[in-house]
Amino acid sequence: MICIPDQSPNKNVTMGCACGTKKDGKVAGCNNNGACSTGGCNKMNVFDWLSNMDVPAEDRFDVVEVRFKGGRKDFYRNVDKLSLHTGDAVIVESTTGHHLGHVSMQGELVRLQMQKKKVANDEEIKKIYRLATQKDIEKSEDAKKRESPTLYRTREVIQQLKLQMKLSDVEYQADHTKATFFYSAEDRVDFRELIKMLATEFKIRVEMRQISLRQEAGRLGGIGVCGRELCCSTWLGDFKNVATSAARYQNLSLNPSKLSGQCGRLKCCLNYELETYMDALKDIPTIDSPLLTEKGAASLQKTDIFRRIMWFGYKEENTWYPLNIARVNEILALNKSGQRPATLEEDKAEVREPISVLNSDLENLDKKFKNKNKQKRRPGGQKNGKRDGRGGGGGNRNNPSNPNRNNPNNRNNPKQPRKE
Repeated sequence: MICIPDQSPNKNVTMGCACGTKKDGKVAGCNNNGACSTGGCNKMNVFDWLSNMDVPAEDRFDVVEVRFKGGRKDFYRNVDKLSLHTGDAVIVESTTGHHLGHVSMQGELVRLQMQKKKVANDEEIKKIYRLATQKDIEKSEDAKKRESPTLYRTREVIQQLKLQMKLSDVEYQADHTKATFFYSAEDRVDFRELIKMLATEFKIRVEMRQISLRQEAGRLGGIGVCGRELCCSTWLGDFKNVATSAARYQNLSLNPSKLSGQCGRLKCCLNYELETYMDALKDIPTIDSPLLTEKGAASLQKTDIFRRIMWFGYKEENTWYPLNIARVNEILALNKSGQRPATLEEDKAEVREPISVLNSDLENLDKKFKNKNKQKRRPGGQKNGKRDGRGGGGGNRNNPSNPNRNNPNNRNNPKQPRKE
């Protein structure tokens, strides 16, 4: 994402820029020219489609959504009625001090988000202290520089203590008083000794927070098999249960290596088109047993859900026969009543004329010579090389009525020499 400063006279901010970089007192953007990826400004971005609506400051909803590292978001109350814009760096209240975050959403959309996530609008919502100054931003950057060394050192301590857990990320608070360690584990982990060692070594307050494998993939980010950034790291925040039945309904191969994402669980995108497939499958019959025909039993091989075509094949053949849904229902009705069609395509067998086995060779010869006689017919009434008398100067020379019978110039008379 390219951060472009807003040139309007009333807003000296960069809309959508969360880096907080300033120049001459104005937000200038990070100028990474699209190199932010999921770990930068565009992490869990949202579009405020109500931002152009002029709402008086006293009537605006006073709760603001603030984004932190890794796409983590929380709600804070703007008690001082600060003039905030998307991307502004703010100092917010924390359990043990204060933290720095960036405004991701405000206005009536925040009210809808709170209703969606079932967050009560009560006194438990923490407040926003002030807009972040340049000193606050520099202090926060120093805290981020401590995260990588702390992560590597903590992994070494985990190996020494032989704890069955995977540490994925560390987030320092902007005031350097607290660090949150995000980990994943299959079973319950006793990390009391680990907390003591970390608090003693880093002189901070330690908070261990367990996350799921999907949340871990969302924090780390990556590229999926589709060639795009992971949904969980760009826009997907609510993780729903994904069952293997979703792959069966969509006629996908039940191959774990193809159905699993980078988190090791079933891909979240299997649920995206599931409802469309479920609606299309309502009119497609369920085949519990092979279709019975006089030719044999035909088993279902493949179903094209949207084209509404089902392929069946016999055991002794390698050919698949495509049938539409109406034909399949018709055959099922016949089988239910105890009847069998002749084939998958026809209900009755084709009636053919009986052929004599003994005289079949003679009949074939007669047909062969009859066809040859038809081919020897020539235009003008000529047949078998003879003339039928329809033409001037032609005709049968042996015919008594032929005036050219005794003509010496007749070319057809072999007794007379032909004159040139």
